[in-house]
Amino acid sequence: MDQYTVALVAGVILALALFVFTLGKSPVFRVDRAGAAIIGAAAMIACGVLSFEEAMQSVDFKTIVILFSMMIVVANLKIAGFFDLIGSAILRQISSKQSLLLSTIMVSGVMSALAINDVVCLLFTPVVLLVCRRGKCNPMPHLLAVAMASNIGSAATLLGNPQNILIGSLSGLSFASYFFTASPIALGGLLLTHGILSVLYRRELSGFISPEAEQHSVVIHGYLIAKTLLVLTAILAAYIAGFELALASSVGAAFLLITRRVNPNKVYASVDFNLLVIFIGLFIIVGGVEKSGLMGELMAFLPSSATEHRGLFAVLTVILSNIVSNVPAVLLLKFFVPVDHAEIWWKSLALFSTLAGNLTITGSVANLIVAEIAKRNNVAISAKEYLKAGLPLTVLTTGMALVWLTLFR
Repeated sequence: MDQYTVALVAGVILALALFVFTLGKSPVFRVDRAGAAIIGAAAMIACGVLSFEEAMQSVDFKTIVILFSMMIVVANLKIAGFFDLIGSAILRQISSKQSLLLSTIMVSGVMSALAINDVVCLLFTPVVLLVCRRGKCNPMPHLLAVAMASNIGSAATLLGNPQNILIGSLSGLSFASYFFTASPIALGGLLLTHGILSVLYRRELSGFISPEAEQHSVVIHGYLIAKTLLVLTAILAAYIAGFELALASSVGAAFLLITRRVNPNKVYASVDFNLLVIFIGLFIIVGGVEKSGLMGELMAFLPSSATEHRGLFAVLTVILSNIVSNVPAVLLLKFFVPVDHAEIWWKSLALFSTLAGNLTITGSVANLIVAEIAKRNNVAISAKEYLKAGLPLTVLTTGMALVWLTLFR
């Protein structure tokens, strides 16, 4: 095939894969996002866009190792009852529905800064539903708080979400440098989340928590919690000290697997292997697009200001992140990061792609996780309901990030 045909084939494969990613599943076949990633990767090789060796070289295995290792760490916290412990602590300390909202936002935000926000939503959403049920309060604002705060809190670090882990691996940004830039935005975003939800749901948030909410006991494995938190602290300390995150996280995960108390199958059951498969497939698909020269052709149609003006870059990132989701957007937008002053542009990409997740209910996997768990508990979060809070929050936080980032030029 000539270069034009190769680029065309790569573009068709990418478009079909992103179409399934946007809908969540194929409208014709029973193919989900993981299946689309596998099929797209296989098609890139089968159609001759990439050789098998080139496909393997396009996979960033450091990112895969980091994701898997952090899932192992968080799985141990789940098994130990850490998230139930957090829920019980919230119930003991709060008395009003407003204080429950603030606690939910801060806990979701802080935990998502230290662990993958998708996993935090998966584990913490049932706790919030339980608290709301026992406290006899409308769960809607608190569920929105989990999703939105987890997105914003995850923006504070390079460990908070899959796209930031990817950006950390691709860019070589230091943990401390990114944290000092992003954490003020995350903190301001959490406060904005509380303000917006408080205004929109002022009736639902008036009143006090029922005393019945305090009658809840959980089984806690203190030794395992302490051990896992110690390992997580050591991983963060090693990363801040300049050690390779893939090495630090894998050693930490390996250490946690050396145990006489926990059945390893319980740990593996909490690992999101679908997410790992999606990442591998996307790496190969985008690798094929990169080799085909398609991105160069597409960039030729864009105004040069799109890669020079941070405001336009922010708009492009927000739109693309909500069309194809965060991770595919980062894999495509990495080509737009200029060589000059690359550090601030990588930080911008991490912040904008993460804050974009709050615009729509399909804007991030974390949102979908909260919505699906809520649906199983007979609470329906509609796209309209989500957008009512997500639109002003995304506009305000993205604008705040734009202003803040100008100070780091």
